[in-house]
Amino acid sequence: MRFHLSEEQAAIQDAVRGTLAAVWPMERLHKFADSGDDFDLPSWSALMALGLGGILLPDSGMGLLDAALVSEVAGELAAPGPLIGQLLAVAAVAQSSSEAAKTHLEGLAAGTTVAALALGDSPFVQAARAAQVFLVGDRDAGIVLVEAGEGVSIEPVQPTDRSRPVSRVAFAGARQHNLFPAGDPMAARLCDAALVLIAADALGGAQRCTDLSVAYAKEREQFGQPIGRFQGLKHQLAHMALDVEPARALVWYAAYAHDAEFPDAPRAAAMAKAHLCEVYTRSTRAAIAAHGGIGYTWEYGLNYWFRRSIHNRAWLGSPAEHRARAAAMAGW
Repeated sequence: MRFHLSEEQAAIQDAVRGTLAAVWPMERLHKFADSGDDFDLPSWSALMALGLGGILLPDSGMGLLDAALVSEVAGELAAPGPLIGQLLAVAAVAQSSSEAAKTHLEGLAAGTTVAALALGDSPFVQAARAAQVFLVGDRDAGIVLVEAGEGVSIEPVQPTDRSRPVSRVAFAGARQHNLFPAGDPMAARLCDAALVLIAADALGGAQRCTDLSVAYAKEREQFGQPIGRFQGLKHQLAHMALDVEPARALVWYAAYAHDAEFPDAPRAAAMAKAHLCEVYTRSTRAAIAAHGGIGYTWEYGLNYWFRRSIHNRAWLGSPAEHRARAAAMAGW
């Protein structure tokens, strides 16, 4: 039994990490956050050129675990764009019986047709102004693919997450394609997959904040020595690492259980979303404290991960909501 990534999976993460390091440095993130845009075409095109849009195609030979590894690196580097929505839209359209929806499949897999995720009851949608289609619905009502244009109203709002700005979106009479009706198991599976991908994004962000804090503690000096030698900060950094690393297995198992269609896959997805989003917010707060005054500045950039963690925590349900769901599924 393997408990680590395969060489191919590690190579996927390395490719995504290297691409984002080249096209999405901190200066570019600052510029994007101040621009008022909700979509960055150069970074999106660079990611899609890696073939990421096709990860969840049925014949790709990959699955949710591979998609989660990509989402983890996106969270690590605070990448913009509706990556989670794109991956899930490809999976949904490819596995639906709607021939009209499948006319979008080639563009979705290539990333030239942008899909935004509008699952759940929240009106706030990432990259809504750039999206050509929206994946809409929930586990009970079913899933539809809505085309942008007439019947779709989009109102930009001041976002919490400045790396992935949102708009308030409403669908009234828009053209749509029914993918999975109410009660179809695939609707629930897509919603669970979304939870796992959000948890993976949170894992990447939490690890990034921990790594930044450790590196800063080695470089910053006070009283003639690195602050990492001070016992109080040592304990704080150790707690951050102990919070993040065990949570990695929770995300990986949730993704693997989904791919293998284990009976406990829905509960694992709920637990991963609940726990990782709390770990993420704790890690960002601890990182800001570990950095002292510089951690609060806009220029340093920790605020992007802090704000992203707040968005992830609320997106598709709070930790309390998913813990309650997990408890109900366990019969508690």
